[in-house]
Amino acid sequence: MRTLCASTLIGEFFVIGFAGLVAMKDPDLATSTVWTVSGILMGLSVLLCGMITRPGGIQLGWALQIALVASGLIVPTMFILGLAFGALWWASIHYGRKIDEAKARFAAQAQAQGPGQAPAEGSAG
Repeated sequence: MRTLCASTLIGEFFVIGFAGLVAMKDPDLATSTVWTVSGILMGLSVLLCGMITRPGGIQLGWALQIALVASGLIVPTMFILGLAFGALWWASIHYGRKIDEAKARFAAQAQAQGPGQAPAEGSAG
């Protein structure tokens, strides 16, 4: 799960940076405000890569997804990109857990067979 979620978060890092560049062109927004908000969100996306397996990591990731969708109020394209990354975040969690469970099953099977024993016929090894 960690690898899939981290990949999604790194993709978001770049999207947030590009959205900051677009938002900078809005004459109603101060450049310092745009880059403060963008910088905080970009930093959060990188920090979350290491916090995914810790308590609250997934929830903070969901908060970031909500912030991305909400940023569509400033940069309308971010509504679409935020929803797309929200779907990727859900898929990363959902399928990442399934992969982790499968790895644990395979490790338990390998340990049960004992060292030096060949895998049973017809099983993937």
